[in-house]
Amino acid sequence: MVKVLEKAGCTVSYNTKQTCCGQPAFNAGFWGEAKEVCSKFLNDFSGSDYIVAPSASCIGFVRNYYSKLFENAPEAALAKKTAERAFEFSEFLIHILKKDDFGAVFNGKATYHDSCAALRECKVKKEPRQLLGKVQGLELVEMNDVETCCGFGGTFAVKFEPISISMGDQKVNNAVATGAEYLISTDMSCLMHIDGCNKHKGSELKVMHLADVLASGW
Repeated sequence: MVKVLEKAGCTVSYNTKQTCCGQPAFNAGFWGEAKEVCSKFLNDFSGSDYIVAPSASCIGFVRNYYSKLFENAPEAALAKKTAERAFEFSEFLIHILKKDDFGAVFNGKATYHDSCAALRECKVKKEPRQLLGKVQGLELVEMNDVETCCGFGGTFAVKFEPISISMGDQKVNNAVATGAEYLISTDMSCLMHIDGCNKHKGSELKVMHLADVLASGW
């Protein structure tokens, strides 16, 4: 992701002291502990023009729930401003940098998975496809039920393992049915889960993050 952003002309800094955005604790009901982690996030990412993440899940959480967590708190204004300058990778490239061609070359047939966080929390759908459409040598095909959850859902995969695996298997089956060699997405959590189901089934489908595809062939 940094490689692509720098090629686009951005000056990128990476805070090595950064940790979690706080979503796991928040979703599990531990709002006090989540607030501590989220406060650290606010401090870690202060001072920059934009916050860009290769995970729509993290960005969706910062955007949609930080204001709720810090409601009536001293950090409320900072939380609001932080959410306003936080972007998922593909939407940042398209809507802020207004650039979709990075000279990437990737030979192969691929299908794209819409993560729930990208699709439903960040309203990102066409942006990754627009970027992939400019990759030389890449054939993009759509799978059936493309907007259906892969089954990961964070702690859902732990609490409801059989259902989670069944949903992951269905996603792999739909991807394989397209004849694609690769499955591409914007969320590593989805890719991790899909790849686990994929390897368990013995499928040869390979998973890749959008950033890795855009940084190919240079």
